[in-house]
Amino acid sequence: MQNHRWRVCVKLLGICGAFVVLSGSALMIALLASQATASERNSGYTITRLFFQDHAARALRWADLRTDDNGRLRLDRVVDVPGFKKLNVDRQKLVQMAESQGLILVGVRDEDDGQYESGWVLLHSGVRHEDHGDHGHWIYKARPEVLDFRLDKQQGNPAHLYVYGGSFYLANDKLNGYTRLDPAQYGKDKRGQKTLGKPTFIKGGGNHITLAVANNQVGYSCWIDGGGPNKGRVDVTPVGSSEVSEPAYSFHLPTGGIHGAIENCGKVFFAPADGICWVRADLALKLKPDEVKIHHIPLGTHGDKPLRTGAFVNHGQYVLFVSGRQSSSRLVLLDARQDQPEPIVIPIECSENHRLTTPAVVTTARGRALAFVFHDHDRSVQTDDHLTIVELDPNRDEACSDAQVLRTIKVGKSQVDGHFGHHDIAFDADRRWGFLTNPGDGTLTVLSLEDLTVKAEFKVGGMPTHIIASGGTETED
Repeated sequence: MQNHRWRVCVKLLGICGAFVVLSGSALMIALLASQATASERNSGYTITRLFFQDHAARALRWADLRTDDNGRLRLDRVVDVPGFKKLNVDRQKLVQMAESQGLILVGVRDEDDGQYESGWVLLHSGVRHEDHGDHGHWIYKARPEVLDFRLDKQQGNPAHLYVYGGSFYLANDKLNGYTRLDPAQYGKDKRGQKTLGKPTFIKGGGNHITLAVANNQVGYSCWIDGGGPNKGRVDVTPVGSSEVSEPAYSFHLPTGGIHGAIENCGKVFFAPADGICWVRADLALKLKPDEVKIHHIPLGTHGDKPLRTGAFVNHGQYVLFVSGRQSSSRLVLLDARQDQPEPIVIPIECSENHRLTTPAVVTTARGRALAFVFHDHDRSVQTDDHLTIVELDPNRDEACSDAQVLRTIKVGKSQVDGHFGHHDIAFDADRRWGFLTNPGDGTLTVLSLEDLTVKAEFKVGGMPTHIIASGGTETED
């Protein structure tokens, strides 16, 4: 009986060997896009830890991106973040998320104006960085861990999320204010027990709040109203107090529909229905509403409508945004150091069915400043999706007046439905890699920031949208 079993095993091994020989090329393709097995986990090293939202399942998933001994990229098995509450697919959505000091905050919105269950979840990425002065070590021994959360009927249905001065600011739209969470308050005490911070609520803004915080002292929170008494309204509130803060005063921009705000170089920029407005930050809160000097930067028109934008990002002293449609599509930069910032316009060719998304900016390990702008479209339109890469400072003189388009590449599919289903991109801490989500394909794409070419694509399923890359190349102890 034992000899018979041995012969059967030998035959099975022979069949498997023949399958590998006959299907070698197909098998190699599958391996490149597969998730790592347990044995592969013990080889190579970790490049970064990826967290991404699966909009289809309303879930937050994670996996480590690694190399094998031959330098090939592999993705560990993708799993849900442990302890992350299962959401109702029909009644809740994950909204924006951000990372600060190793912690990740995720907003949760419901379909009932916050009366079902909305709020936030705060987790530790599990990635640890040891700073040794002239170098540092990235360590991936721990798993992600949920530290704190608020999911109930009292959180005001959050949407926008910001990081200013290392702290999280989450807009509570239906409460006309925002919550501040300081990552430095979360950790472990001398006994190894988990310590929790104390989130603070700050009043200001309304309906669909956008926010800028100046010097960790003053919040400029906006009302999105296009008409009525709150048209163009901005509330100015101190944010440093541990108590609930009230606005010191409010002022009104010339037009409403404010859907973006950011601070840079002591100026606060806003995105109303017409162009850009900015004011000087009032850190001492000494001004009266009629003393606020509002500056306006027109962006031109498309037909009979003024051009505008929806959101900003910072790069050094520059404020970046996209504007325009079709033939007027462009990336725009404002030098916030200037007394009167003037737009630097980089035209981007964009087809009739596409629209540009808010840029993502990175300075690579080799010092190249790059902006990444997706061209997406409504999911009902059958067309390709693209990503334009702009070099912001080709001659490296720390001025962006020579910014230019490097290339536009085809990417996987989006699945846009309102605010959801868009592409996203994140960068590892070493700034060597970019990671793209393709919601319509259920894939993640790995882009080299060295030569700007695709190095791998991984099938993760579902509808991957927002993504964060936590940590850089692993260092052994």
